[in-house]
Amino acid sequence: MLEALRGSVADPTRVTSRAIDRYALAHDASHFLLIPQAVVVAADAEEVGRLMRSSAAQGVPLTFRSGGTSLSGQAITDGILVDVRRNFTRVEVLDGGARVRVQPGVTVRALNARLARFGRKFGPDPASEIACTIGGVIANNSSGMACGTVDNAYQTLESLLIVLPSGTVIDTAEVDADARLRALEPVLHAGLVRLAARVRQNAASVALIRHQFSMKNTMGYGLNSFLDFERPVDMLAHLIVGSEGTLGFVAEAVFRTVPLKKFAATALLVFDDLLAANSALPALVDTGAATVELMDALSLQVGQSGADAPAQLRDLRIDKHAALLLEYQGESAAELERFTTAGTGLLAKLPLDVATALSTDAAARAALWHLRKGLYATVAGARPPGTVALLEDVVVPVDALAGTCETLIGLFGTYSYENSVIFGHAKDGNVHFMLTDTFVGEKSLSRFGAFTEDLVELVLGAGGSLKAEHGTGRVMAPFVRRQYGDELYDVMREVKSLCDPGGLLNPGVLLSDDPNAHVTSIKSSPPVEAEVDTCVECGYCEPVCPSRNVTLTPRQRIVTRRAIAQAELDGDSALVAELEKDSVYESVQTCAVDGMCQTACPVLINTGSLVKRLREQDNNRIEKALWAQAATHWGVVTRGAAAALSVVDRVPIGLLAAPNAAARAVLGTDRVPLYSDELPRGGTSRRRPAPTGAPDAVYLPACVGTMFGPADGSPGIQASFEELCERAGITLLVPTEIDGLCCGTPWSSKGLADGGSRMQERTVAALLTATRGGELPVVCDASSCTEGLLQSIAATPSGSALTIVDAVEFVATRVLPGLPPHERIESLSLHPTCSSTRLGTNGHLAEVAAEVAESVRVPEDWGCCAFAGDRGMLHPELTESATRVQAEQVRDADSEAHASCNRTCELGMTRATGREYQHVLELLAVATRPGANPAG
Repeated sequence: MLEALRGSVADPTRVTSRAIDRYALAHDASHFLLIPQAVVVAADAEEVGRLMRSSAAQGVPLTFRSGGTSLSGQAITDGILVDVRRNFTRVEVLDGGARVRVQPGVTVRALNARLARFGRKFGPDPASEIACTIGGVIANNSSGMACGTVDNAYQTLESLLIVLPSGTVIDTAEVDADARLRALEPVLHAGLVRLAARVRQNAASVALIRHQFSMKNTMGYGLNSFLDFERPVDMLAHLIVGSEGTLGFVAEAVFRTVPLKKFAATALLVFDDLLAANSALPALVDTGAATVELMDALSLQVGQSGADAPAQLRDLRIDKHAALLLEYQGESAAELERFTTAGTGLLAKLPLDVATALSTDAAARAALWHLRKGLYATVAGARPPGTVALLEDVVVPVDALAGTCETLIGLFGTYSYENSVIFGHAKDGNVHFMLTDTFVGEKSLSRFGAFTEDLVELVLGAGGSLKAEHGTGRVMAPFVRRQYGDELYDVMREVKSLCDPGGLLNPGVLLSDDPNAHVTSIKSSPPVEAEVDTCVECGYCEPVCPSRNVTLTPRQRIVTRRAIAQAELDGDSALVAELEKDSVYESVQTCAVDGMCQTACPVLINTGSLVKRLREQDNNRIEKALWAQAATHWGVVTRGAAAALSVVDRVPIGLLAAPNAAARAVLGTDRVPLYSDELPRGGTSRRRPAPTGAPDAVYLPACVGTMFGPADGSPGIQASFEELCERAGITLLVPTEIDGLCCGTPWSSKGLADGGSRMQERTVAALLTATRGGELPVVCDASSCTEGLLQSIAATPSGSALTIVDAVEFVATRVLPGLPPHERIESLSLHPTCSSTRLGTNGHLAEVAAEVAESVRVPEDWGCCAFAGDRGMLHPELTESATRVQAEQVRDADSEAHASCNRTCELGMTRATGREYQHVLELLAVATRPGANPAG
């Protein structure tokens, strides 16, 4: 099989059967698990066609996978798994943003970032926008909180580039697309004509289809295509929407976009019970509400415990209450005001127990949305180790919503599912609920099976659909016939047979005659470590991970740990050995430990913390001893590194390459850095004389400024920051023992706890003395070191008295207000860092950059550069992969200058782009010097 697959792709290395690749990519956000036989990273539509023909020739099932946020098991397989995330990432904005051509590997958030400048956005607005891809949106006919049934994937689709299982490629946008389909796929074309006639001639079928698709509905195939379109090629395109990869592959799609509504006002409304909340829905919708989100009593109790819970909710004694989160949106302030005026008048008449006023304040709105969106994180994150979080969704007519929710709450009690919250899109009659259980063993699976049967009866009895947003998948495939009846189920079966005669595209998904499919292939979740046990495998972390396209993502690192634990339980020592061997490089060595995964994770996991502990386990006694000594003699180490860089800076790179490569081969690539010619000479000592006047702040210059000198022609960040502060009348004190101090990050990132603790204690003690016990703020000039200092004081009890401020924030708040008028350069490309993102200082970074340049450009595909201290020198392939797209955007921008806020990140971006990056404060110092011409 592998040889046949390798013959189908241009680069055979993109086909793998290694255990770590198969297990790492096997997991999606659902509670199902199948392990593929092989994984293929497809390059283009033609390759996909060849892969499908190879699958058919060998009789091995094939499944497409991009974001893997699917909750119903439609992105897994025990056959061939084709990864279409990495290479299908093109976006072309058309007609001034009114339309967009996009490939399936693009995330919704990335697409919206491209459209925002045109005042437009993508119609579907799923909560998983950070990670879910356009391929998944099409496959599941995704909707979201505001788009309803009007702006979902089906309604906004204009055309598709489809690859059929036969290998035929059809672009439905072409004028002759229908004729081409008839010529190349005559059986399929004729079959679609026949099925459309069959459906239209059956009044009962028409009525049922119209009813089902008047609601959000992702159950089964989109049979409304037979009623909405005349040409078979258009029917096919819209049948593909929501088909979950069972009919063909979408290589490209064109969508109509919708206006971006930048103005919003939000309020929380708490009612006595679900009935009262439901009764208010029609009137709220009539006022033009964009979203009306429901939260049941348990949801409110969960949210009530949050530190940022609204004060009105915190004091409420919750019994059977229910809440609606109301939001109005407008393209202009005037439009929003019209909505809020009508809404405010209605709210005064509603029987509310608690209500917040409609607010346009960003912080207040964020807190209200956190109450709603934080439910999943809170409940899923607190589940017992070894359990799985199952998030389901159903839809019923709005007038049946309250009764359905009440009965559903009763079912939770009947089947002993504790802490099962209900929340969702009340405006659409669509609610989500979450169950937590092991879903292992006959007792657990029987309970889940019986619960599901009662749920099916409840929802179908109310005239609803068993799937509203998440797709049929495997979890509801056995119940499609029950929802649609024999006649329409047979039509769906024929659709599948016409498109995929061999039945090899994603079998078992969407349609299944196995009554137990929903309780088969349930994933286990053996307890491992805190980060692993908390993970819900949603994949939100993946788009922000710098190693995602070179080795593993945080989700994949976690599921690999689970696979090892399960293999140990199964007694499969060979699998354990293979996974552990490959994990050293794939999982441990090439993790940037930048913490960006935590910024995207709904349960706030920092996979970098896990990797640091794994590195600590791998470190030998000699390494630990050497780094412990380094902590005691850090000034010698940093000056030695600086001297070495200064020496080699004068040696031709050709003379260094061979001995450097030999050292890496002997001692290991994870221990010996790779020297490259863009690295600067060494820096200088950080020591400064004590100030003559009373200091306003204690300044801790980062030690990377000693090891790595500044860009040519620049005095460096320390001199530049001191110059800016002097100009503003701010006196700085640099601790006398500065050359031996460090934030502790080098030890932390390498998993060297002993040396790290020693350095943290010394640095905190020195800062306490310098700040007079914390009276003065401590300012650091490298964002990663600022974050490291915060971690140091958190780990040192006495450090709580210290206040740590990043130099960019300090300048933005203390220096910028007093700057005189000055000239600016024309354009600046700005690289925020992972640390500035985690610190929340990117806003200050943008403020400072705006004082340097008239136009400040942050690449649309900005991300962590993965230089990560010395990680980019040890594994340059990591930085190269992490920066590939944004580097291209930087070069295209052709800005006058390039800046960041961390020296090692500046080095990484310099290497990636071929443009010289400096600290933004270095550029500000130049721009604001009296009589300076920054462009000169």
